[in-house]
Amino acid sequence: MMMFASDLDRTLIYSKRALIELNEQMDEKLIGVEKKDGREVAFMTIHAYTLLKELANQLLFVPVTTRTHEQYSRIFIFTKQIPLTYAITSNGANIVHNGVSLKEWRHLVDYRLKHECMSFVEMIDAIASFQIKGVLKKVENLFFYYILDEELSIETKKLLQLMAEANGWRISIQGRKLYLMPVPVCKGEAVKFIKEREGIHHIFGAGDSLLDDDFLKICDQSYIPSHGELINSHINCNHYKQTQNKGVMAGEEIIEGIVKELKGSLI
Repeated sequence: MMMFASDLDRTLIYSKRALIELNEQMDEKLIGVEKKDGREVAFMTIHAYTLLKELANQLLFVPVTTRTHEQYSRIFIFTKQIPLTYAITSNGANIVHNGVSLKEWRHLVDYRLKHECMSFVEMIDAIASFQIKGVLKKVENLFFYYILDEELSIETKKLLQLMAEANGWRISIQGRKLYLMPVPVCKGEAVKFIKEREGIHHIFGAGDSLLDDDFLKICDQSYIPSHGELINSHINCNHYKQTQNKGVMAGEEIIEGIVKELKGSLI
């Protein structure tokens, strides 16, 4: 069996804010995929959506997102149009199987959180001294992020990274969001769990951020859009397939690439 494990935001789907930041236009090639308060708030191209439906019938498609399950559930195409067996939410803290959270997986995560890193409450206290300007958002007492009012200086980023690493955490900057994430909350470990559980022999992957690198590096073929944190980082991305396009067309290009691989390969 094959699997396509993919990040969602700024990889396959794009919010209105992401479209603006990436100089995209709202036009007839886009289709809404997420609703919030009755309004469509995230999009992909119609062609990408059609191809994703095709892919989901040929292999195990697993969304891998930093979103909570509640936020993930707003993406209505995954509940009404492309029914899925698995989804990884909260950056790997939760694995949803046929709509139900896997308790065995969450127990493993909670054990590691208790023994391998500074607690959520302690990290909240530690970050206060940095006086970051922005709105603090807490996620299920697992991790937190800031919606930044202004860009962080290079020096602040370095100091934050050092402090986080010393305490079993890490940082990731995605657009206006600064994430602080405990190391045990990891997309890669969740993807490996599903791989072993389902006997997967080949994994396609896609993602745009440093938090995605955890699972992209264990995939057999990984795609990254030519925008975002990963492509702008100093890590070596030469072993990943980089899209020629940016923005919403990068998402389409990724799905097209995997469809072509499936049609032209004897994997």
